[in-house]
Order: sequence, then C-alpha cells, then structure tokens
Amino acid sequence: MKIKRRIIEIDRDKCDGCGLCVNACHEGAIALVDGKAQLTTEHYCDGLGDCLPACPQGAISFVEREAEAYDAAAVAAARSRSAGTADIAATTPGVPGTPDASDVQGVPGAVRSRLEQWPVQIKLAPVAAPVYRAAELLIAADCSAYTRASFHEDFMRGRITLIGCPKLDAVDYSEKLAEMLRQGGFSSVTVVRMEVPCCGGLEYAVGRAREASGCDIPCRVVTLSVEGELLESRDI
Repeated sequence: MKIKRRIIEIDRDKCDGCGLCVNACHEGAIALVDGKAQLTTEHYCDGLGDCLPACPQGAISFVEREAEAYDAAAVAAARSRSAGTADIAATTPGVPGTPDASDVQGVPGAVRSRLEQWPVQIKLAPVAAPVYRAAELLIAADCSAYTRASFHEDFMRGRITLIGCPKLDAVDYSEKLAEMLRQGGFSSVTVVRMEVPCCGGLEYAVGRAREASGCDIPCRVVTLSVEGELLESRDI
C-alpha cells in the first residue's frame, strides 16, 4: 500500500557511485545499479536519512511523495538473513556477495571497513564538509581501534570518524574541533579513549571545544582498557 510520506531521493547526475550510502543504509534500501546509487526497495527506507551525511556529493535529499509504507518486519527479516549469510562467509573462504564480506583485497571473507570519509586525522580533516551535516561524530584516540577487534562495528559504523593523539601530535585540538562543531552540523559526539592518562588530553580538548562552539551537542565518552574492554561510558 502506498502512502504519502518522507522518503529519500537520489540524484543520479550527482552520484559518483562511491557506495558510501549503501553501507550507511542499515535497512538495505539502497544498492548500486549500473554504477550509481539507487533506492531499490522503497518499503525498506524508513525516511530517517542515515545515508544523507554519508554522501560526499550531496546527491541524496528528502522528498514527500507517494511511496510504499515502511515495513519494519521485512527489514528485520532481511537483516537476519544477511547476518546469517555473513556468518557463513566469515567462516567459509570464498563466499562472496555479503554486506560484510569482501575478497576485493584478495582476502576471502574479510570484514568490510566502516570508515565513511577521508582523511581521518584531526589535523588533516577539513573544518566543514557536506558529509558532516547531521552526522554522528566519533573522535577516537588513534590507538583505541587496535585494542578492540570489533571497533568498526561498535563505534565507527554510521559515524564520521576522526582520530588523534595530543601527546604524539603535541597540539591542542580544541580550537579546530570547536570550529568543526560550529560549522559541521553534527548531531552527536562520541569520544573513545583509552584508560591511559595521556588520553585525558583528548577528552579535555573535546570538552573545551564543545563549550567554545556554543553548540548543545550530546556528547558521550567511552573508556577502553588496554585489552579493549569497555570500562566506562558516560555523558559529559
């Protein structure tokens, strides 16, 4: 049944076929068709737009139109099937074609990266970019991803990722981060740090940046142990 509702629209002329929106769409409503992103299953699209900030070309927008009603049950069933296939692929070499498995780099069953933009270093990242708009922001200590095998799925998936280490870079990130928060239009910030004292500088810089930006953005700090275990998760 079709109803009038908000749904995404993809401008094929602007789309460069990067596929970032396909990964960002948790419902699986988007696919690459002839090298371009396309809304292939409109009743999978919930109209919330996780894909919008993932598109570096600004090719995705919201429209109000007659569309098939969002079917949460169908989405859940499809995701369950996909997860089952991915599990098989992860343990059976040479099984291609699943969302989380790839042999593009010659490694059958390799897990896909959840990195959605480049560059990732705080020092190198632009202050503003279309991909930032309404996105969730992850600011992580650059060693944190090495301690936790599931870091991509746990923290990076669906977020813009920035990494840094105040001790190694010997800089105060707060001024640049404040400007990024002012201009970027981020919807939330998650800081992932290690339990080691030097990571306190990263948390401090984010706190100062949030205050200086004047933006009341929800911010959560997650602390990992040196073994990658979750020690603490708190709002600041």
